[in-house]
Amino acid sequence: MIRAIWFLIKVAVVIAIAVWLADRPGTVTVTWLGYVIEMSFAVAVLIGLAALALAALGYRFVRGLLRSPGKLRRYGRSRRRERGYRALTQGLVAVAAGDAHTARKMARKADGLLNEPPLTMLLSAQAAQLQGDDRAAREYFTAMLDRPETAFLGLRGLLTQSLKAGDRVEALQLARRARSLQPNTPWLLGTLYDLEARAGDWASAEGTLQQAIQAGAIPAEDGRRHRTVLLLERSFEAERRGRGDAALSHAQQAHDLMPGFVPAAVRLARLQLAAGRHKQASKVIERAWRQGPHPELADVYREVTDGYDPVARVKLFEKLLTQAPNSVESQIAVARVAMEAKLWGEARNRLTRALEIEPSRRLYRLLAELERNERQDEEAARGWLAKAAAAPADPAWTCTECSAVSHAWGGLCGHCGAFDSLQWKAPTLAVSLMEPTEAAPALAKPSAA
Repeated sequence: MIRAIWFLIKVAVVIAIAVWLADRPGTVTVTWLGYVIEMSFAVAVLIGLAALALAALGYRFVRGLLRSPGKLRRYGRSRRRERGYRALTQGLVAVAAGDAHTARKMARKADGLLNEPPLTMLLSAQAAQLQGDDRAAREYFTAMLDRPETAFLGLRGLLTQSLKAGDRVEALQLARRARSLQPNTPWLLGTLYDLEARAGDWASAEGTLQQAIQAGAIPAEDGRRHRTVLLLERSFEAERRGRGDAALSHAQQAHDLMPGFVPAAVRLARLQLAAGRHKQASKVIERAWRQGPHPELADVYREVTDGYDPVARVKLFEKLLTQAPNSVESQIAVARVAMEAKLWGEARNRLTRALEIEPSRRLYRLLAELERNERQDEEAARGWLAKAAAAPADPAWTCTECSAVSHAWGGLCGHCGAFDSLQWKAPTLAVSLMEPTEAAPALAKPSAA
């Protein structure tokens, strides 16, 4: 409505001007080079307006001609950029599809069309990786380090290559450098933590673990177990350096985090035993036994009660039995000290009860030992040993990564170097037993704090 009113006003103004000019006729005379041109004022106005219109059109035409080369250049660059991004997209799709030939081809095309090295270098590096050209991929990733906007991507590529090649020393250096650029990246924190743990840098690994938990890279429950293992390794390290108080402190923290974790209970009890704290050591074992009987706990309890006479030791072990009466380990633990006290009937009753719960290779061997010691019956002993040979393997500290078996628990697998991978279970593969690693000597033998 408003636009219509303005249009009518403009028409009215034009008509008013035309009427005003018609009511006031006049003559315009132009003398130029001997010529005299006479016309009415209205015609002169029209001619002037026409001349201005022609001049404006001419100006626009000339300006368009002058600007056309720039427009053509911009159009060409736009088309080139569009083709470059299309090649880049096709290259990324080829990388995702595993088509190394197309990815490399599109990378070269995009590199020629686009003046954006960060994008094309990344595609070229990924294409080289697909083709198995690790040297070329490394060159691309290294070149990316020179640009602040691509440095992190270059470090990630080099880190991936180092991990693939098994070079954990270089991988650790790259991971720490990458963290300085992006300190809160979840995947990086998880990778850095694993590398520091595998390198035995327990203090740094513990700090990185806390950061990884906060970033959501590691679940809180898994993080609690990992921290327990790290504290145990710090305890071993402190003991090797002659820092008995620190060793005991770290072991206590580990046990407080996971009271039912057998290596933590064993470690703490043995350090307390070495410090002459027999009563505290007994309580640690009894508390852990309630949560899960284990032969290593029984071994430490035997060391704790070593100063008692044999019959009294049997009574003390019966305390463990009352806490887990339906456990094979409880029956075996009492049977062993009963055999040492030469309470043959008690030992046989416990071994028979254990046999009813779950037969095992270790149980058959104890029955063979009982036959020899009590009755000197070699034939019966050989019968039990034959059953032991046919029975499944007993549980042992087995690596979940490589299935290697260790004689003692440690934070690192002595075969593949995996961190926190040893679990107490029956081996699934026939592998050679590894000797105890240097990282966990105190689980094999008690040592002074």
